[in-house]
Amino acid sequence: MPAQQNSMTHTPTHESSSSRAGSKAERRASRRCKITQLMRLRPSDPTKLQFEDLRGSSSVSRNGIFFQTSETGYEVGMRLFVTMPYSQNRGAVSRDYLAEVVRKVDLPNGLRGVGFKILMELSEPAGFPSNDLPNQQ
Repeated sequence: MPAQQNSMTHTPTHESSSSRAGSKAERRASRRCKITQLMRLRPSDPTKLQFEDLRGSSSVSRNGIFFQTSETGYEVGMRLFVTMPYSQNRGAVSRDYLAEVVRKVDLPNGLRGVGFKILMELSEPAGFPSNDLPNQQ
């Protein structure tokens, strides 16, 4: 009996991905989604020019984010503190990450496109109990 292929686990072959007219070779490890999520970005290196940038993401993948900014201080290789989703509300659930800028491009609209990869999570979400705290009875 012929083996059946599960369409949920099928990976596209080189032939099907290269048949798209005008597309470039995909180098990303995971798919991108167009999601706008507010982020707070700051350089983590105290010797660099310090700034705070509040921006919405343009596209998001499992470990990377791309956004547009007017801030000129971003450099490829720069480490960032990133809070997302960012909100000034006290009860909001957000997480802090350490990230690294991997891409910086000038865009036709006068802004810069910046891409970063998440290196590690720095904190648990606010309002959630930590596993290493003793239980209070």
